[in-house]
Amino acid sequence: MESGALIAPVLRARRNRKDRIGDPLLRGLSGLAAAVAVAAILGIAYEVIDVASPAISKFGIGFVTTNDWNPVTGRFGAAPFLYGTVVTSGIALLLAAPLSIAISIYLTELAPRRLRRPVATLVDMLAAIPTVILGLWGILVLGPFMRDTVEPALKSVLGFLPIFSGDPSAFGYLTAALILTIMITPIITSVTREVFETVPPELKEGYYALGATRWEMVRRVVLPYSRAGIVGASILGLGRAIGEAIAVAQVIGGAYAIHTSLFHTGGTLAAQIAAQFAGATSQLQKASLAYLGLILLVFAVIVNVIARVIVRRGRLPEAEFTPTEVEAL
Repeated sequence: MESGALIAPVLRARRNRKDRIGDPLLRGLSGLAAAVAVAAILGIAYEVIDVASPAISKFGIGFVTTNDWNPVTGRFGAAPFLYGTVVTSGIALLLAAPLSIAISIYLTELAPRRLRRPVATLVDMLAAIPTVILGLWGILVLGPFMRDTVEPALKSVLGFLPIFSGDPSAFGYLTAALILTIMITPIITSVTREVFETVPPELKEGYYALGATRWEMVRRVVLPYSRAGIVGASILGLGRAIGEAIAVAQVIGGAYAIHTSLFHTGGTLAAQIAAQFAGATSQLQKASLAYLGLILLVFAVIVNVIARVIVRRGRLPEAEFTPTEVEAL
């Protein structure tokens, strides 16, 4: 305390005019940056609502539940695209989250040190591939493979389920979901890996000292300690999946109907906007596409709010063995 009291006057004496304006300048620039971010979000929302207002006035909230999209008759509805967005994004998250967690565990706990950086770099490179290239690969490679191999196998084994009924197709919900899985896996993996690396080493070493195996240490220390981070990473990937347009538009087929089977073609909110906005033939069609964008924006906000609630409630007690486990060790 005494040394601090002696140092403070010396620092104040050494400050020049530039140093004295540093604090208010930092506060002003930081506040301006935050204000610009908020203004950008509000501006985007206002513009989308303004363009969508004719469709909002004509169709109202019923637009969300209407299963119709006919530019000729001027009837539009978001139900098939909202359904496609939920299905493809949900499947992608269900596949990508466990895969990403497994990759992260391997890179942080199991992989030899000489392999960690090359493997992590290759995984991260997936995120750098342009989405249109992934979509093209989906058309040329993944789609035919799904139609000729994967979907017939799923139908033969699980064809009694409605989601695996129908004729196999190179385009559809399942192909689009797999493309999204490839796209969001590196995002979830990157964040999850960083979270795993923040687990205190003393917790791991303490578990090993009690005689725990590596799997027990991962299950009872790394995963519980990182749960909030894993949820945040998964929601980040889900947000990317919900908003992806080009690659999904290339492989989903673009149908204007709701189909139970994952083999059928369909559409998503983002893909429909990307495919038709530039070529809209009427003001009402353009307004309806903007209405889809507004729904997508609200959808993204709801997902992020839910994620924050889950993260805040995801606080867990510190990892520890139960008395029975300690006695067994």
